Amino acid sequence: MTDARDLLVLEVFRNRFAAVAEEMGVTLMRTAYSPNIKERRDYSCAVFDAAGDMVAQAAHIPVHLGAMPLSVAAVLAEKTFAPGDMVMVNDPFRGGTHLPDITLVAPVFADGGAPVFYVANRAHHSDVGGMAAGSMPLSTSLFQEGVVIPPLTVVRGGELDRQIMDFFLANVRTPEEREGDFAAQIMANLTGVRRLSEMMEKFGRQKTAHQAARLLDHAETLARAAIRETPDGVYAAEDLLDDDGAGTADIAVRLRLSVRGDEMTFDFSASDPQAVGCVNATRAIAVSAVLYAVRCLVARGVPVNAGLSRPVRIVTRPGSVVDATFPAAVAGGNVETSQRLVDVLFLALSRALPGSVPAASQGTMNNVAMGGVDPRTGAAFAYYETLAGGMGAGAAGPGESAVHSHMTNTLNTPVEALEYAYPLVVREYGIRRGSGGEGAHRGGEGLMREVEFLGPTEVTVLSDRRRHGPYGLAGGAPGATGRNVLITGGAERELPGKCHFTAAPGDRLRVETPGGGGYGAL
Repeated sequence: MTDARDLLVLEVFRNRFAAVAEEMGVTLMRTAYSPNIKERRDYSCAVFDAAGDMVAQAAHIPVHLGAMPLSVAAVLAEKTFAPGDMVMVNDPFRGGTHLPDITLVAPVFADGGAPVFYVANRAHHSDVGGMAAGSMPLSTSLFQEGVVIPPLTVVRGGELDRQIMDFFLANVRTPEEREGDFAAQIMANLTGVRRLSEMMEKFGRQKTAHQAARLLDHAETLARAAIRETPDGVYAAEDLLDDDGAGTADIAVRLRLSVRGDEMTFDFSASDPQAVGCVNATRAIAVSAVLYAVRCLVARGVPVNAGLSRPVRIVTRPGSVVDATFPAAVAGGNVETSQRLVDVLFLALSRALPGSVPAASQGTMNNVAMGGVDPRTGAAFAYYETLAGGMGAGAAGPGESAVHSHMTNTLNTPVEALEYAYPLVVREYGIRRGSGGEGAHRGGEGLMREVEFLGPTEVTVLSDRRRHGPYGLAGGAPGATGRNVLITGGAERELPGKCHFTAAPGDRLRVETPGGGGYGAL
């Protein structure tokens, strides 16, 4: 077989494996109950080999996909599978991110024996219990954030374990919606199992597994080639989280990036100690951020799989804000600290590769979680969303406006879907003009959204970049900081970046998201 034909066959299999993950995602989206999954698409799907190494992923959410292999590894270490089994897990200290993200793992068998592949999906459930509606509280302990799920075989031989599911549903505020979303996760995995089984029937088990292994090797080769283009050296960077929501301000994330030949070491061990509040990240999130940054280094079209991590070493310090230890509060680590990790990673890479890396994007997911009783129906509701903002400008041009960036890859919930599903009215929604950082290339603009509450509503806001704007590069100015405002009876009250309150009917919440940093001096 010629080299050209060999690469062609490999490309065919790359797309086949990726298509399995993409179809799983479509199944999950189209069968889910909650707007958070079916509209915002807050989920991720991937294919793994027999050892639990990621073979392919869909173009879903980076913070999910980089961490998911650690959850799969935890499942394989604790469980054995029979055909038709599925295992659920959300424990952040077993490869999870935060408790609302529930991962479901299923095996793919061929001709008996051990599983040849695994499929997995991770979906953000709008409520998993805990001290606040939406399960994104200003917590100081993991136990306040919701129900913790160790690896549990929830589907056995194709049959749902009703006792496990009933236990889970008894601990959440919206059990019907949760059960519907979980059923969608099951269907997504069944889709993946079916498609991989068809691949093995067509090409044979050995050839299919062999091509999966070759894809990992190919990704490693391309990653090493990209790293060799980065000058050897040590590049340091630091950035700050505003606060932890529990009184501690200016929490530092520090990186020392070492490049030597075709390998990189990312050392976060000098980062600040884990916080009292909920911004702590688990090591899985740090790993996820690094793999995202490495993926950005390599050329478009490179297989995104476990091979990308082979030239990479990640150093964290247990007990730090980027490698918190049980039972630290972690609800915000997945969404806020993950973004700051990327900001620090890109800042270090900008020093290694001047002109190749953009300025900081908004650096927050602007999380809004809420719940209560819908006065229109008398039923409980729980809602969660992240809001887009400005992307950083780069040497090639200005940043994009009002988009999700870096560790999130969701959509904004359409106004029509939001108002249909929840007792809310969107009073204003648009671009936040002037929020992008100035420069030769201007940073992208943030957005502004104002919603009115139709009934008493418990609200939690977890946001950052309210004190420290996203940095500019090469002489560009920082992007504007974000703002949270509660409007009661026409009077405005500035809210902190992280807050929890009960809104009365007629109150309005306005969130103004940060702009991206500018690039280049004017």
